[in-house]
Amino acid sequence: MKRLLMLLVLVLALPLSAMAADKVVYFYNWSEYLPEKVLEQFTEETGIKVIYTTYDSNEAMYAKLKLLDGGGYDLAVPSTYYVNKMRNEGLLHKIDHSKLSNYTNLDPKLLNRPFDPDNGYSVPYLWGSTGIAVNTAEIDPNKVTAWADLWNPEFKGQVLLTNDVREVFHMALRTLGYPGNATDPEQIRQAYEKLVTLMPNVRVFNSDSPKLPYLGGEVNTGMIWNGEAYAAEQENPAIKYVYPKEGVILWLDSLVIPKNAKNVDNAMALINFLLRPEIGQFISEEIGYASPNLASVKRLDEAVRNNRTVYPTAEDLVNAEFQVDIGDAITVYEKYWEKLKAGR
Repeated sequence: MKRLLMLLVLVLALPLSAMAADKVVYFYNWSEYLPEKVLEQFTEETGIKVIYTTYDSNEAMYAKLKLLDGGGYDLAVPSTYYVNKMRNEGLLHKIDHSKLSNYTNLDPKLLNRPFDPDNGYSVPYLWGSTGIAVNTAEIDPNKVTAWADLWNPEFKGQVLLTNDVREVFHMALRTLGYPGNATDPEQIRQAYEKLVTLMPNVRVFNSDSPKLPYLGGEVNTGMIWNGEAYAAEQENPAIKYVYPKEGVILWLDSLVIPKNAKNVDNAMALINFLLRPEIGQFISEEIGYASPNLASVKRLDEAVRNNRTVYPTAEDLVNAEFQVDIGDAITVYEKYWEKLKAGR
């Protein structure tokens, strides 16, 4: 009788265990790209626990998802050109728009882009730019108005570059007058040679939290994402964000579901939650990146909505360029990137 009772308890417990296992979503996102409070509220409202992991580059995210064959995670946040790459390689799960009641909040101008027509595999999360930060307490801001100014010998050992092959080469290509998405091996080689001459000025590569070296006085100028610049300026008003004359680097980061995700419905629930007007508002105000959610933008505090670091003007975006998928040319970039980082 005792054994029968124990067996009955185990049988009754199985559905509860299965249910508990289903109440989870594995989210793979950029570092410092989502306030913890948002995840806590989602779990409180839905009972779905978020297992949250971060990365510092598209390349790192892609390599891991490729290794896992589109499994291991239920949600990730690649940039424009990696959405296209992952879609073409069959690494993404189709998005069921019927489960996204808040999808209509999104700005039509950021939907149906060439990298993902009809947004069949991605949902815009945040957009922004990569430009220049200047600590105006240490450097005259008039001396840094363009990417090319980072080569100034006065800035020896004071420059930060993001730890991102495409962004760093994009910058160098634009200083040479080439497209930031160049695929010509000769143009990429010239960009590498140009970057070699910049290395004496470079103190650190950082994509985990680019603002920290500026706040710590380790560097005084260099590359930075606009949201990180916004956060840095809140702590030190002397740190200013500059839209370089050659053109700022633009990007749109989107929510995607890897093809072999185990908790698709939970991932869809989280996407829809992130599209709520008040949630998008909170995220943009907290981390300083522009929301693609028109309903969220309307709710923003004026200090954020009118802040050019977060929401640039048309003048700021002159010569701006979105990054796109460059196909097999990425192998050329990576070859020179390894040489650059190795000091060869």
